[in-house]
Amino acid sequence: MAERAPSLVNPMTPGDLNVVIVGAGPAGIRAAQTLVAAGVRPIVLDENMRWGGQIYRQPPENAGFTRSKQALYGFEAAKADAVHNAMAALLPQVDYRPETLVWACDPKRLHTMHGGREIPVAFSHLIIASGATDRVLPLPGWTQPGVYTLGGAQVALKAQGCAIGEQVVFAGTGPLLYLVAYQYAKAGANVVAVLDTSAFAAQAKAAPRLLNQPATFAKGLYYVGWLRARGVRIEHGVTLEGIDGTNGVRAIRWQRAGRRHALECSAVGLGYGLRPETQLADLAGCRFVFDDLNRCWLPERDAAGRSSQPGIYLAGDGAGIAGADAAELAGRRAALALLEDIGIASPCVPGAPDAATLERKLASIRRFREGIEQVFALPEDPAARWPDDMLVCRCEEVSARTLRECVRVDGVTEINRLKALTRVGMGRCQGRMCGEAACHVLADASGQTFAQVGRLRAQAPIKPIPIAPMLFDENVAAIPDEARDE
Repeated sequence: MAERAPSLVNPMTPGDLNVVIVGAGPAGIRAAQTLVAAGVRPIVLDENMRWGGQIYRQPPENAGFTRSKQALYGFEAAKADAVHNAMAALLPQVDYRPETLVWACDPKRLHTMHGGREIPVAFSHLIIASGATDRVLPLPGWTQPGVYTLGGAQVALKAQGCAIGEQVVFAGTGPLLYLVAYQYAKAGANVVAVLDTSAFAAQAKAAPRLLNQPATFAKGLYYVGWLRARGVRIEHGVTLEGIDGTNGVRAIRWQRAGRRHALECSAVGLGYGLRPETQLADLAGCRFVFDDLNRCWLPERDAAGRSSQPGIYLAGDGAGIAGADAAELAGRRAALALLEDIGIASPCVPGAPDAATLERKLASIRRFREGIEQVFALPEDPAARWPDDMLVCRCEEVSARTLRECVRVDGVTEINRLKALTRVGMGRCQGRMCGEAACHVLADASGQTFAQVGRLRAQAPIKPIPIAPMLFDENVAAIPDEARDE
């Protein structure tokens, strides 16, 4: 938990502010709603074409297919509708900028790309609601065409109205594993199996903690029961061994209790829960601390969402995985903290919880998350089973052997040193897909814990951007001729 960042000394009026919210998912939308109610008009930057975030992703307006919200979101249809409607009502009162990628952050200025142009966005206060991405652990064959992250498979279904293959296996662990399998099967896709690396006994043992959020727990049980009732094979406690195929997926292999199995399929959805998107907070100068619950490095924040940097606030899954309900609560709480810090009274919104209630509800959800992490624990020391010739970083084609030899020959013990010597994490994804796997390899090869090897420091651009606009845009510093020649 971060120490509270100092507040501004003098109260500010709405006209003095330039508040920017990054992300238009549940956290960003509720933060904007709270600010607007207090008379503040924020800028809302959204990478997607339409608001809602990943969990409540909307199809493009010209998608060419029509599916009801009940079909798209299932049990969460009413929540999705409420979030969508809230943002739609806010549009006249916010500066909403969809399809805008935030790729860097300087003091009091964001760098964004929109329509192929670099557009700097100044801010006096910043709420980062950047969301999460899939936690990926590789296995042999994971670079085959037809292997998707669980989030990618979900995007295909929600935004493109299609399945990732004709015979789909979902593998890994985490609540998203069963949710996406349920969504696919309910949409009519052929879900062959769900392969869960977590043991059923561990899941049963954690049930009392999950009863802290009985409705959410019941939904999880429903998904599993619904899949079983429709003949979807569910295997617990598996060890994934590889994905077979040459120019596409042909089968997936695993073992359990010493017995090996193979299952024919044409696509695999792979994932081990979610990982917070923290790169922007890193570039903004926020302090980080290793979080045992999320099993990763997170930007420090207090209970209200204040980061270690004055004027910068954190909300939603980008600051720690807690789900859509918690994201809405955290977005409201961060906005209230911002208003308090600048001397603007909290708005009186009928039915909206106050700050103390928001913090109490967030604490309750965290206790539930502790149970979830016990139920869906990551495989122990996964890198120990990865063969030398397996690619860890697909962008730079860095194998497990290369990483291990760097540890053995050069004595590397820290992840950024490993990155400098091997280029792992220097590709288009900037370590967002391979960074965690590289840390696992380094920890295993050097005999350290996962926390001890450190974290990959973020560097701009945090996501791929086109180069041509950067060369000629007047908002970007001129690039010396000798640098261009290189």
